[in-house]
Amino acid sequence: MDVLQLLKGRRSIRKYLNTPVEDEKILQCLEAARWAPSASNKQPWEFLVVKNKMIREKLAELHPYAKFVAQSPVVFVPLTNPKIHPKYHKSDTALATLQFMITAHALELGTCWAGVIGTSFEKEIKKLLHIPDHLHVLAIIALGYPDQKRESTRKELDTLTHWESYGLK
Repeated sequence: MDVLQLLKGRRSIRKYLNTPVEDEKILQCLEAARWAPSASNKQPWEFLVVKNKMIREKLAELHPYAKFVAQSPVVFVPLTNPKIHPKYHKSDTALATLQFMITAHALELGTCWAGVIGTSFEKEIKKLLHIPDHLHVLAIIALGYPDQKRESTRKELDTLTHWESYGLK
C-alpha cells in the first residue's frame, strides 16, 4: 500500500471486535510513536497502555465523548511533559500519537482519538491512572480490531488550499 492510500484509508473507529490486540502490534505502534519528529529532538512524551477492562470502563465514564473506549481492548494514553519542552510538548506529542494511529491502521487495527488536555475531566483521568501532576494527558486513543466499515469524506482540496498568499486560489 502506498503512503497516500494508507493515509486516506485511516478513519476513526468507534466499534471494536472482542479480539485481543497482540503485544507485538502494540509495540510496533509504540515504536512508530517514539520515532515521531519533535522540536529540538526533546521528545516531550511518555506513553501509557491500558488493557484492564475495569480501567477502560472507568475512562469511558469519565470522558463524555469516549464511551467507545470501554469496548476497545486497548487504550493508548499519550502524555505530554511541558518540563521537557514548554512550548511544543502538545504538538510534538500529537505527532507521536498520529504516528501511533497510522501504524495501527497499517496493521489493520482501528483507533479513535478523544481529546483530554485542558478539559474538566483531565484531573480525574490522571488520578485514575496515577499520572504525576507535571504531566498532561493529551488524549485517550481506543485501539482494537474494527467492527465497522471505515467511512467518511473530506472537503475538496481546492477549498482548503491557498497559493503564495491567503485567498489566492
